[in-house]
Amino acid sequence: MTSCPPKLQALADLRELQRTMATALMSPLTRDESLRASFKTSAQAFIKPRAKLNSFDRLEIYARQYWFRLLDCLYDDYPGLRALLGEQRFHHLSRAYLAAHPSESWTLRNLGRHLEAFVRDHPKLTGAKHRIAIDTARFEWAQVLAFDEAALKPLHIDDLLGSDPATLTLKLQPHVSLLALDHAVDDWFVAVRNTTEGSRGETSNARLESRAPAKSKRVPLPKRQKLWLVVHRSDTDTYFKRLDREAWLLLHSLSEGKPLLTAIEIALADASPDRDWSAQVCEWFQSWSALGWFAR
Repeated sequence: MTSCPPKLQALADLRELQRTMATALMSPLTRDESLRASFKTSAQAFIKPRAKLNSFDRLEIYARQYWFRLLDCLYDDYPGLRALLGEQRFHHLSRAYLAAHPSESWTLRNLGRHLEAFVRDHPKLTGAKHRIAIDTARFEWAQVLAFDEAALKPLHIDDLLGSDPATLTLKLQPHVSLLALDHAVDDWFVAVRNTTEGSRGETSNARLESRAPAKSKRVPLPKRQKLWLVVHRSDTDTYFKRLDREAWLLLHSLSEGKPLLTAIEIALADASPDRDWSAQVCEWFQSWSALGWFAR
């Protein structure tokens, strides 16, 4: 814990006071949601006591507000993971995650960007549902990106006329995410959302008010199934769509910067010869262009 200057006589003293305050607020709370007792001395150095609240109590109020805000953000951005693990286990996971990955961005939108990797590296926190939890965390983070990421000026199919497919590269919109999953979390997520009372209507817009845990009917766990999924935005709404494996491989190769011809070759390397792939690829691009998935 940094020490607090007795008086503010220079900018350096102000910076030290700010560090002291930030350290206290951003340090994880104890198991009973309290500020660690080690901050009592520092609190007395720069916070005046009141008739009913001493210096430490006043600092603890701000610390709790900060951490409850972060926990509330994860609560809202990951309703599927919360339904999968249950309220108590999700709360323990959230606290452990925030202790390891405190907020480092100006926007709380980015709070869960390391959650998938954290879930993957800490199987004890998710137990027997570990593999499903990884897919669920990936899926819900993609929804956060779809809701908040930029939408650049779209590229239309006619803009590709006369281009050489051997050198042509295409860029996906920032809000488009491509997911290869091992469980049917898309159908399961819809079922959870439809049976949960008071579930939030949009992604990455955490509410501040207190609330009781959401009441939900039990939904069977998502079945194990190889799934190729795209998550995107249209206007202000977030959508997800299943793709054929070949379509997903094509888009994924394009997202890695590979030329169109190379991407098609990769996508169709193991494809069935019984299908008219030329017509299919044309149909895909017409649909993807209409959805605005490509950016100029």
